[in-house]
Amino acid sequence: MEHNILIDKIKRSNSLPEDALTYLSSIGKVIKIKKGENLIIPGKPISKSYFVTEGCMRAYCMNKDAKEHTLQFAIKEWWISDFIALYNHEPSSLTVESITDATLIEFDFKDLEKGFKLFPEFESFQRKNLERHVVSVHKRILNQLQLSAAERYELFLKEYPDIEKMISNYHIASYLGITQQSLSRIRVENSKK
Repeated sequence: MEHNILIDKIKRSNSLPEDALTYLSSIGKVIKIKKGENLIIPGKPISKSYFVTEGCMRAYCMNKDAKEHTLQFAIKEWWISDFIALYNHEPSSLTVESITDATLIEFDFKDLEKGFKLFPEFESFQRKNLERHVVSVHKRILNQLQLSAAERYELFLKEYPDIEKMISNYHIASYLGITQQSLSRIRVENSKK
C-alpha cells in the first residue's frame, strides 16, 4: 500500500514505463518510525533518501550556540534527506527527525542511481524533482531576505496547510527564523484581522 502512494504520485506527474515502476517498488523498503526518532545524525555518512507516506519529518541544523534552524518539513508525498551529504558523498550536517509517528519508504541512493541507468525516463523524473527542489530552496532564501516575519508565516501556512496541528510552535518559529514570542504576536495580529 505504501508503495502505491509513491507510484500514484509518479503517475500524476510523469509517465514511467511499468517496469520502471516495478523496479522502484522493489528497491523501496517501508519503515515505520516513532515520534522523536532520528533518521539522520550529523557527522554520520548517509546513503538513503526517504519518501514520506504518513506523518511529518523535519530536517534541521544547529549553530555554534546550539540554536536549531529548521530547513525543511516533509509531509505526505514529500522527499527528505540531507541532499548535500547524499550528493557530495560526505558526512551529514543535518539531523532528520520524526515530528510525529511516521511511515516512510527508504531508498538506498545506489539503487536509485542504478534505476537512472536502467530507465532514462526515471532519471528525467528525478531531475524534475530536483529542479523543483532547487527552485523551492531559492524561493525560501529570497523570502527570508525580503519578506517580513508575518509574510513568511502566511506563506508557510499556504505551503504546509494543516501542519500546525502536527508540530510545535518552536518548530514553526525555527523554520521562519523568528522567536516563539514573535510567532505568538503574529498570530494575535492575524486573529484581529
